[in-house]
Amino acid sequence: MLRFLLVRIVSAIPVLVILSIVTFAIIQAPPGDYADYIRSQLINQSGASYAQAEAQAQAYRAEHGLDKPLVIQYLNWIKGIVTEGDFGHSMYYNKPVADVVGERLPRTLALALVCHLLASLLGIGFGIWAATRQYTWIDNLLSGISFLGMTVPRFLMALIIVYLLVFQFNASEIGSFFSPQYGGAPWSFGKFADLVSHVWPVVAIATFGGLAYNMRVMRGNLLDTLNAQYVETARAKGLSGGAVVMKHAVPNALHPLVMYQGVALPYMLTGEIETAIIFALPTVGPAIVGSMAIGDVYVTATFMMVLSATLIVGNIIADLLLVMLDPRVRQFAGA
Repeated sequence: MLRFLLVRIVSAIPVLVILSIVTFAIIQAPPGDYADYIRSQLINQSGASYAQAEAQAQAYRAEHGLDKPLVIQYLNWIKGIVTEGDFGHSMYYNKPVADVVGERLPRTLALALVCHLLASLLGIGFGIWAATRQYTWIDNLLSGISFLGMTVPRFLMALIIVYLLVFQFNASEIGSFFSPQYGGAPWSFGKFADLVSHVWPVVAIATFGGLAYNMRVMRGNLLDTLNAQYVETARAKGLSGGAVVMKHAVPNALHPLVMYQGVALPYMLTGEIETAIIFALPTVGPAIVGSMAIGDVYVTATFMMVLSATLIVGNIIADLLLVMLDPRVRQFAGA
């Protein structure tokens, strides 16, 4: 198992390198940089002439290395990460990128993991329920719910909920994790309840999409498994219907869902990012969009690399789960 894990980690390094190159190039592709943002701010807010603003913009480029070729900028960024653990300096936030990521990433991962657990548990449970009641009203209802979860855009659901909260229920504390009285307070049940009251729309929307996929896949695979010969043999031995389903059919129907876990966490992260942008929560989503808009390249590149790394880590975890679950995979992998 350790050898299998080491091989997967080593093979992921070239993928990360390629992703970092592509990400950095795509981010730098649009015209303009943060110096252009500074120039526009000087002209629009400080009343500086174009010549004065352009001179300060050029001086900023020279000071922060933005005037160097793209390849040199990338190599300097990678060198700082590898040798010093330095992901660069955020031009907009005026502090190390690691601090910006450290402030927002734990909240984002916590929300994504909660959404992932809820989507997996509810999706698998509803999938089993629907498969064991095929063509009943329960199956039709759950199939309709899964169809909506997979087709309705998450940003549209977020906009609808924002409209209802603001214009129908007069909610005024959208865009934060806590009410003002709980901002710096120690953790308590009241603070936790206040957190839930602020983040439930993001959790509900991101969970809904993942739940729909898990339920649909679980239902389809379980229906196929229930017609397998070994399940018929278990029934012929006199086992109860529940024992046949839970002990024989469900474990084998879980294989595709285990493989899906490789993309589940990045999927939940993107779902959280989409809804967090609408709700303006201080997580990764708004930071990525804001940094891209003003050319804060190192913040954008680092966040995108983190999302890429979650995809690789998720796939490694899925492979390990599959190796532990299926002896055939274990024999093929030599684990």
